[in-house]
Amino acid sequence: MKFDIIVLGAGMVGVSIAVHLQKRGYAVALVDRKQPGNETSFGNAGLIQREGVYPYAFPREVGKLLGYARNRALDVRFHSAAMPKLAPFLFRYWRNSHPARHATIARSYASLIMQCVTEHQTLAEAAGATGLMRPTGWIKVFRTAAKRDQEFKAAELGHKEFGVNYEALDAARLHELEPNLADTLAGGVWYTQTQSVADPNALVTAYACYFKDLGGRFLLGDASTLQGQWRVDTEEGMAEGRSAVVALGPWSEPIALRLGYRLSLGIKRGYHMHYRQPADSPLFHPVLDVESGYLIAPMNRGIRLTTGAELALLDQPKTPNQLAAVEPIARELYPLGERVDVEPWMGQRPCTGDMLPIIGPAPRHRDLWFAFGHGHHGFTLGPVTGRLISEMLTGSTRLVVDPTPFRVDRF
Repeated sequence: MKFDIIVLGAGMVGVSIAVHLQKRGYAVALVDRKQPGNETSFGNAGLIQREGVYPYAFPREVGKLLGYARNRALDVRFHSAAMPKLAPFLFRYWRNSHPARHATIARSYASLIMQCVTEHQTLAEAAGATGLMRPTGWIKVFRTAAKRDQEFKAAELGHKEFGVNYEALDAARLHELEPNLADTLAGGVWYTQTQSVADPNALVTAYACYFKDLGGRFLLGDASTLQGQWRVDTEEGMAEGRSAVVALGPWSEPIALRLGYRLSLGIKRGYHMHYRQPADSPLFHPVLDVESGYLIAPMNRGIRLTTGAELALLDQPKTPNQLAAVEPIARELYPLGERVDVEPWMGQRPCTGDMLPIIGPAPRHRDLWFAFGHGHHGFTLGPVTGRLISEMLTGSTRLVVDPTPFRVDRF
């Protein structure tokens, strides 16, 4: 089986890359061990985050760091055994979270984020999937006036620098938008440009079906068998391509390391659970409880409760302690029904120490490309990454964004 390009990884990023390359007339094979959208892209908050121009920074205040060291925080947990291996990544992450460095990183990151809604809408229209996208925005809610006012200032900075639209909500206005939340909240910030998705897996699946309608081929296979120039084992036999794109999210690093690239990815895991939505108490927007570190979102399957971050090594066993800790708090905020899922879902986010994704050609291998490390925003940035990779790979002179900040050799 011979193709022009093999794309490894069928999450939102890989599927989007495959679509864009197939649209440009290339014969593309999309390879994954599971059906499209059934790993990290399956279990996110379902947000296409136009407001997310500032990547999540590492805390630098001594008090916060000491608090996290107890490993009982609601928003961040860690596996103690993983810390020695994660230490180099965490040091880079901490160093790059200095306010001056973080501001510089945000300007590069924003170049991708500012395209995210438009690029998703273009793919969704072509795939007949616009019904899965909802222009509701999302809301951060606050329990204290101090935190609310601090976030108001951050939202205004995002508006001035990057055109992020928002509405500052006092308690009364928040109650108008979400009357079924607890009435003890101090207010919120409503980010109005963000799109919410009723079923993230269904959106990835729709894009994958569009890829196949364009003539692309999806193959179940083992990406770890990748050999140069460029071959990979699949259930239907060996697939060969003139070029290959590694878009395997957290599973990209082992392949990159085998090829001689030390990129030092860190893994931030997250969990979710669905709950029945009470018929008489609807939730209209995704809602982030900032001070408690969890998000609830209305989905086709029910109300999805998602946790913060858990630092661990790739494929370590599940430890859904955060979910157990925040569920009773979420029930106080909103009347969640009974659990719908048999067990919590877990996903693994691939994060870089400078908070920027890795997008571009592998410098020591001809016709090999990398597209991973999107952290919390792989679902958001899939389509614009797909467009950028396709433009670079095909030698386009006009690129959707400047790829320089995302180059592989910055490491």
